[in-house]
Amino acid sequence: MSQQALSQVLRQLPKTSDPKVLVGSATADDAGVYRLSRDCALVQTVDFFTPIVDDPFCYGQIAAANALSDVYAMGGRPLTALNIMGIPIDLVAPEVIAAILRGGAAKAKEAGCVILGGHTIRNPEPVYGLAVTGLVSPRRLLTNARARSGDLLVLTKPLGTGIATTGIERGLTSAALAKKTIALMCRLNTVGALLAERGLIRAAVDVTGFGLLGHLASMCRASGVGAEIAPDKIPAISPEIFALIDRECVPGGTRQNLETAEALVEWNETPELQRILLADAQTSGGLLLCVPSRRWSEVEKIIRKNRTACAAVIGRIIPSHKAGIWMTK
Repeated sequence: MSQQALSQVLRQLPKTSDPKVLVGSATADDAGVYRLSRDCALVQTVDFFTPIVDDPFCYGQIAAANALSDVYAMGGRPLTALNIMGIPIDLVAPEVIAAILRGGAAKAKEAGCVILGGHTIRNPEPVYGLAVTGLVSPRRLLTNARARSGDLLVLTKPLGTGIATTGIERGLTSAALAKKTIALMCRLNTVGALLAERGLIRAAVDVTGFGLLGHLASMCRASGVGAEIAPDKIPAISPEIFALIDRECVPGGTRQNLETAEALVEWNETPELQRILLADAQTSGGLLLCVPSRRWSEVEKIIRKNRTACAAVIGRIIPSHKAGIWMTK
């Protein structure tokens, strides 16, 4: 669903009043958080989607990494997971189904997460993902509602997975870009937990289906702040991403995100190619971190040591009187 459609649905649902619910659906955050004790809370999320690559094992890995990322975005550590699968069993061989599940299991094992079982149904097209439960200290919890004016905005993976995977589907993406994109989507966002446990960042969001702008806009609303972004500082997976955009290789979700962004963003002179990149619907994207400027040097060291894909300072949080997102040079 588009961000606008989803918000219309959520407004019609009853609000949670349980004081043990530390994070619910009200702020459109990455996962729900439920306090168990003074020092421990559950982080819960679920995510699944249709295949975006041909290799079933890679598909399983990407889907699992994407779901696990929500826990890392809250500063937590994944603990257990359940497989969620819909499959047209008359069209997909058992060996392919097993390869998808093995891919998910391999990525969960890398995260130190145990898959306990799951549920399957018949479905016209394959879908796969995980329901994940993690643990976090309430004192170290990251949410999208704690951004503060002056915080640096740091992106941990380059953008363009939606465009690249659409190009893969249409046979337009080069083999080199396809390989690089798949490897990027398979990478875990463990750095979110590392930084949260050290108390170095205030807030974070997982950059996925609503694109960088959509998830940043949710953070701004939840925190009562605005943001300035320097489009030239936004890293793309490869210059080929812009060539694909030129060839109209843009997924429908990205175009929806761009339409939503029109009411939220002051574009100034941002070129169309960059606007599309900023709105691109990511799969298993990076984290967008809010880093107090005095902490940046220490944060950067940890990000580099963790061999995170990138550590791009793309902008900063600004006071709420400039609510919205502003493009700067």
